[in-house]
Amino acid sequence: MQRGSDRLSVHRDDEMKHELQGLLRSGHPTRSEEWHDPEPSAEDDPPVWGGPVVPGDARASLATVRLELARILGRSAFPAGPQELARTLRRKHAPDALVDAVRRLPDKQRYTTVQELAQTLTKGGT
Repeated sequence: MQRGSDRLSVHRDDEMKHELQGLLRSGHPTRSEEWHDPEPSAEDDPPVWGGPVVPGDARASLATVRLELARILGRSAFPAGPQELARTLRRKHAPDALVDAVRRLPDKQRYTTVQELAQTLTKGGT
């Protein structure tokens, strides 16, 4: 049902779709100015695809675990003990394996930064 508020007619809309169809299927950028295109990731960026990073996993380096913890926890969760951090991770829907890894840390330990927590989880940053 037409409300009469369209800027273009139905026929012109179909023509424009047909004109853009080749550009969209080509796989090339559709913008004429290069600065509009998204920037590719840097070579030293940790991989963010393939699911969550969990301590003990083959791809769980210090940088990737720290990135995952910082993404989920943020700054407001610190300083805190393992049980508090585990509750925060659970509340923010973190992966179960990450929550379990934090929960297994010694109860008396307190962490003031994501870096400290990530180093402990990866056994000193290996």
